[in-house]
Amino acid sequence: MSFVFTPPPVVAVPVVGQTERFPVRRIYCVGRNYEEHAKEMGFTGREPPFFFLKPTDALVVAEAGKTAVIPYPSLTSNLHHEIELVVAIGRGGRNIRAEDATHHIFGYAVGLDMTRRDLQTEMKKLGRPWCIGKGYDQSAPIGPITPVSQAGDIGQAAIWLQVNGTDRQRSNVSMLIWNIAETIEHLSRAWELQPGDLIYTGTPAGVSAVVKGDLMTGCVDGLSLITIKVA
Repeated sequence: MSFVFTPPPVVAVPVVGQTERFPVRRIYCVGRNYEEHAKEMGFTGREPPFFFLKPTDALVVAEAGKTAVIPYPSLTSNLHHEIELVVAIGRGGRNIRAEDATHHIFGYAVGLDMTRRDLQTEMKKLGRPWCIGKGYDQSAPIGPITPVSQAGDIGQAAIWLQVNGTDRQRSNVSMLIWNIAETIEHLSRAWELQPGDLIYTGTPAGVSAVVKGDLMTGCVDGLSLITIKVA
């Protein structure tokens, strides 16, 4: 097969303890999935889960032990960090039951859903899609994927983010409104999941702005730390 131009390379994420990398197909994100974050965004209660997508080329891979660099994006003066547990799907399916969801998970990683908050807020007011606020270039940093067998009890893991060494976000994965299995169940009703899909599961309270020169360090206990500098 020939092409009119050279196709882009496959986007892939390193896997802890393996030379093979995890090829990425789609990036799904869950909105307002921690109660305290929902409250700080002006919402309360356990609303039905909702999802948005980011393009695969939004990924910025932070290799283990290294600092990845992201540019401060254009068109915004209010860039927010959102630390998240990322679920990597290794086995696809449609209408997956929550009790079967763990059989579809390859592993877990730490990710950031970077958000041009001012643009997102403007789109919300106008009733328009959020893509310009959420799905822009280099808006989805991610660390190495830890296989399920090495990740420990991820459902009870602490999740946190520091900016320049000071706590910004700190919570526990157990505080998810819709837990990992329930999220996969709901998501697989709307889309057929496939190997290579990533699910950013939501962020806890404490989202706030970063500026050029800031250093973000985040982790989910049991997974590889992620370190990102805003250039």
